[in-house]
Amino acid sequence: QVQLVESGGGLVQPGGSLRLSCAASGRTFSSYAMGWFRQAPGKEREFVAGISRSAGSTDYADSVKGRFTISRGIATNTVYLQMNSLKPEDTAVYYCAADWTARGDYVPNNYHIMDYWGKGTLVTVSS
Repeated sequence: QVQLVESGGGLVQPGGSLRLSCAASGRTFSSYAMGWFRQAPGKEREFVAGISRSAGSTDYADSVKGRFTISRGIATNTVYLQMNSLKPEDTAVYYCAADWTARGDYVPNNYHIMDYWGKGTLVTVSS
């Protein structure tokens, strides 16, 4: 089993930056592909970014490409989401999720199939 705890959310002005962290417990962290998802008030949860278990492959939603970067520290059991050039439409609760996989290059992008979830961290982009 994997437990996930997000941190790093907060209030930021448009154009600003934040870095979210997701700390994972469990000895099998390297067996999971990881993803960041977000949910704005009144909207469905959506994919933001994903990274393979090997960290060699990544994927991004079109709305964040070129602005967000996902990475993972294998030794630290942590996944990061660096968010730059933030926009008001990025305001949402951001969730970290894990998907067990035997494939080293698999990158998850569908929230329906994720195995474990954190409780989320709120990001508010406003002036």
